[in-house]
Amino acid sequence: MDHLPTSRTFALLISLVLMVNCSSPGVTKKSGSEPWGPGGMVVTANHYATDAARLMLEKGGHAVDAAIAAHLVLGLVEPQSSGIGGGGFMLVYERAESALTFHDGREVAPEAVSADTFMENGEVMPFIRAWQSGKAVGVPGAVALYEQAHNQHGKLKWATLFEPALNLARRGFIVSPRLASLLKLLRPVSRLDDNAGAKEYFYPNGSALQAGFTRTNPEYAQTLQRLANEGADAFYTGSVAQGIVAAVRADPDPGTITTSDLARYSAQTRPVVCGSFAVYRICGATPPSSGALQIMIAQLYERLAATDQRDSLQAFVDAQRLAYADRDFYFADPDYVHVPVEDLLDRQYLDHRAARRFEPGALPVHGNPAKVLGGLKTPSHGIDTTEEAAGTTHLSIVDIEGNAVSMTVTVEAAFGSSRWVHGFLLNNEMTDFAREIKAQEALPANAVAPRKRPRSSMSPTMVFDRQGQLVLVTGSPGGNSIPAYVAKTIVGILAWGLDAQDAVDYPNVIARGPRVRVETGVAGGTEIAAQLRSTGYDVQESQEEQSGIHLIHVTSEGLYGVADKRREGTVIALPRS
Repeated sequence: MDHLPTSRTFALLISLVLMVNCSSPGVTKKSGSEPWGPGGMVVTANHYATDAARLMLEKGGHAVDAAIAAHLVLGLVEPQSSGIGGGGFMLVYERAESALTFHDGREVAPEAVSADTFMENGEVMPFIRAWQSGKAVGVPGAVALYEQAHNQHGKLKWATLFEPALNLARRGFIVSPRLASLLKLLRPVSRLDDNAGAKEYFYPNGSALQAGFTRTNPEYAQTLQRLANEGADAFYTGSVAQGIVAAVRADPDPGTITTSDLARYSAQTRPVVCGSFAVYRICGATPPSSGALQIMIAQLYERLAATDQRDSLQAFVDAQRLAYADRDFYFADPDYVHVPVEDLLDRQYLDHRAARRFEPGALPVHGNPAKVLGGLKTPSHGIDTTEEAAGTTHLSIVDIEGNAVSMTVTVEAAFGSSRWVHGFLLNNEMTDFAREIKAQEALPANAVAPRKRPRSSMSPTMVFDRQGQLVLVTGSPGGNSIPAYVAKTIVGILAWGLDAQDAVDYPNVIARGPRVRVETGVAGGTEIAAQLRSTGYDVQESQEEQSGIHLIHVTSEGLYGVADKRREGTVIALPRS
């Protein structure tokens, strides 16, 4: 497309690059030494949540306070995407300290599971049945994530964060068109209209909730009031925990979660990974997140765009193909397997990987940094082709002191497992593990194991300039397509010269595996599909890609926020005063 730079143009830009990777933010104290002038901004998937976050910031709250309040509301008004019955990742930037923290609130597997949890008589359980089963429910992490992040960063009282969601649950919210349409669309395949609690809430009198209907949720209000009064323990012990266990262990296909599984859950703080891209620095979440994939794609793109005559679009596609192949093989819970993130981002390895790009019609396979760099043992685990559904949400927030949050949260597939407890839905995150286990083959890195966290495509990301100044807060829902969606915003803004809105609007191009999926339901998509097909790629046209990219671009003129038009998100700006 005409507005994209040529490879030669981009080669001039990256002549300024510092090709250094490290696990620290790489930002300097200078970034927090001057007063923050641009004010604050909130971008979330629903106007109720955006308003809740705004209210917290107006009360003097930290970006983390605003993020928690917003997500508590999203669990009410956008239950198809996330909620307290799921989990997620939060990347936090503290401007005064120039510090980045990654809070991991990913769900964990129960104690009584095995690698073949989803196998029956040598065959993998069909996805829809697995998705709606009790076996699919992992121990939820969202509430523990709230508490850990609030304890470290929060300014407002814990109970204050619950007020917007409590008020909406009691007084009622207006059902959105997206929620209403999904209830109709998924009714033939989900158990929402069969499971106790869910059927009465979502299908009153046997009919799906209609857009414009005012829905209260007194059960959710009661649960939130307990959490507000008692903290996270009220979720992981007592009657709420007992309700979760009962719902998970109900037929059909009951799961194994116990009250002990819930009581011992804890969120974790993990390292942040950063890497250079042109004159910028991309920072994201380490495994089990796929945040490092943003750096891999960007740095492979640099090499591919600068060293041959192919155009920038093809360089972006091939960078994805190479990076996804490595992610699918190596990424998993780092507490269970060694994930060689540093080696995958090593300059020598990326040079080697880019020099051996696959032809458009070939199947991309993973590389071997141990062989390239030496000194490491080649991993012995097997191939993993896990598919992740797109029931997720993302929010980006900058507070009036310049602190920031990039938070991606999920229940996995739409409406999670459809199992209802005390006003909320439980996740189906266990299906993010490798479900298919083949006899006589090594287990994938992402195989099911007791107390293990499933690999996730969620990639909350921030970008800084070379002085350590915040440039971009971004992320998206979208299952396995999340890394492609987020990488598009980074490459689009920082390499292709698109403004933030154009970068989000640009057709989604997802290149995982042998096919390249191109969004042809938006302007320019058909031309991109034709261009790639003519070059030899196996192109799959997609009329609708459910990205929900919510980003904030810090510019010399101030903050520029964008909510993906493909969903129902909104943006609010706040003056510093």
